[in-house]
Amino acid sequence: MSYKYTVKDRFLRYVQIDTQSDPEATSTPSTEKQKNLGEILVKELHEIGIDNAHMDEYGYVYASLPSNTNKKNVHKIFFAAHMDTAPDASGTNVKPIVHENYQGQDIVLPDDNSVVINHKEFPMLKDKIGQDIITASGKTLLGADDKSGVAAIMDAANYLIQHPDIKHGDLTFLFTPDEEVGRGTEKIDLKKLNSDFGYTLDSGEIGHFEYENFSADSVTIEIKGVSAHPGYAKDKMENALKIAAEIVARLPKYTLTPEVTTGAQGFIHPVKIDGALEEASIIFIIRDFESENLPKHENLLKSIMEDVLAGYPNSKAEFIVKKQYRNMKDHLVKHPQIIEFAVEAIKASGITPVVGKIRGGTDGAMLSEMGMPTPNMFSGQYGIHSKKEWTTVQELQKAVDVVINIIKIAENKGK
Repeated sequence: MSYKYTVKDRFLRYVQIDTQSDPEATSTPSTEKQKNLGEILVKELHEIGIDNAHMDEYGYVYASLPSNTNKKNVHKIFFAAHMDTAPDASGTNVKPIVHENYQGQDIVLPDDNSVVINHKEFPMLKDKIGQDIITASGKTLLGADDKSGVAAIMDAANYLIQHPDIKHGDLTFLFTPDEEVGRGTEKIDLKKLNSDFGYTLDSGEIGHFEYENFSADSVTIEIKGVSAHPGYAKDKMENALKIAAEIVARLPKYTLTPEVTTGAQGFIHPVKIDGALEEASIIFIIRDFESENLPKHENLLKSIMEDVLAGYPNSKAEFIVKKQYRNMKDHLVKHPQIIEFAVEAIKASGITPVVGKIRGGTDGAMLSEMGMPTPNMFSGQYGIHSKKEWTTVQELQKAVDVVINIIKIAENKGK
């Protein structure tokens, strides 16, 4: 494209705004500071000429461009990215650094020399020679997850305003809070999306495109043991903490655990133990690409629980399953054109498509289940949720190209 990109400067601005979400909060957004970025996005959208841009009370930013094509049957599409950053590493006082014309060296971050971005951990660096790499300074994450997606969508919107000759159907741009704490779709207004389908820009390496993700449940085991004074506990005490520990100890070690699984393999993963002698709880996440495998994993876990409890005749446990999200492939395979548009757009941008699976969740999975098919597109994210997070200017620009090409292809194939 013959165009002076704005994506780099936007990205450098956005990452300096602390938008870390809070997994313990119950409000929406989970942190008010996420709205600080939302307000800036609305202001910038107004400045480029999208007057309907606004942020709602929950921190969601919506903006739309009406169709400018004479064709009557063109798909209505939205593009989405999340504004929040992960709780895993600090997002306060992010200092982005642009390492221009990268030549293959290890990148030592100046504020903490122990934080080094190297080829052993990131072998894809060999493909980034000559590019401009953006990192944080060593004390915080960068925020490429997902401010790279935010910046790319914003620049794509700017491109369309600057090129009114590009024909397109109805378009919506959406920026969400709280994706990192699993609540990114909680307050989405589907009427405001006004779309047939959409794409999240929240994936990693250039060319990556995913329309499959884990199906997910959570399981909570609530244990009620028997309390007694430890000095007089013989034949009386049944310690809930020990019951919990036994359940965890009996989990499979060489299968069905994150430490040994990859690709399409699912797992049972304990994430939290809490309690005391009389009452304790264990929280698990259950994951698999095949939704029908979730009950199998849960039945295995329940049998372990029941087997352990057999040794504690006066104790009880409750096994609570909660549905989280499902594989978006279940919905997207019914709409093959969504996948075809993306693959064609990636190729049109001079990139080799890499179609993969997300070993995790995505806003797109939940949106797909809500009736809004939404696969996931790369936006240039590496080392996410850590102080070693990085991206490149050139990949940010390619993400912009892909968005524009999807829009062009959709209009071209309309009638």
